Amino acid sequence: MLAPASFLVAIALAAPALAEEIACEGAFGIDSSEARLIALYGAENVVTGIVPGPEGTEMLATSVFPDDPEATLQFTWWDEDSLTGPSYIELPATRTAPGGVRIGLSLAEVEALNGEAFTLLGFGWDYGGSAGFETGALSDLPGGCRLNLLFDPGPPPAGVDTMPVMGDKELSSDDPLLAQMPVAVYAMSIGYPHPDFRD
Repeated sequence: MLAPASFLVAIALAAPALAEEIACEGAFGIDSSEARLIALYGAENVVTGIVPGPEGTEMLATSVFPDDPEATLQFTWWDEDSLTGPSYIELPATRTAPGGVRIGLSLAEVEALNGEAFTLLGFGWDYGGSAGFETGALSDLPGGCRLNLLFDPGPPPAGVDTMPVMGDKELSSDDPLLAQMPVAVYAMSIGYPHPDFRD
């Protein structure tokens, strides 16, 4: 389950030395598995079980360092029987996502890493502030993983009507209204498409 944005941003700002950049290989590769995680991190640090999912659901996931919220990695699998083939991997605030993205970066900073504007969803609902990358540098990561981010809109600036960027709609990261808001990354994950839909 994702922690509050303020908690995650505080961790990231307090511990920059721990922000090791993740690559789409090894534990985070398309061919990863629970067995690989156990080999890399030790059986005592790897737990598979039911965890809370989106919209009040439950799902099977493998957690690495589950008792350390600053280091916890959570893997869900396309093949839940063999616990292989990562579907998506939630990253902790103390790591840097592929492409150099970190918790606390602004929209403008993420745009700079991507090399162009990108699309995100309006705020204030279950999938509010989520963004993937169809074009740009962050859409073509070595290893073939897909980067997904969640942005927090921050407190509404005085005198600014933020309703046009709320709700189930697509926004562009270069929207002038968003530039007036303290929008920042508060959660990161990487994932891979289902095996049936890979090139």
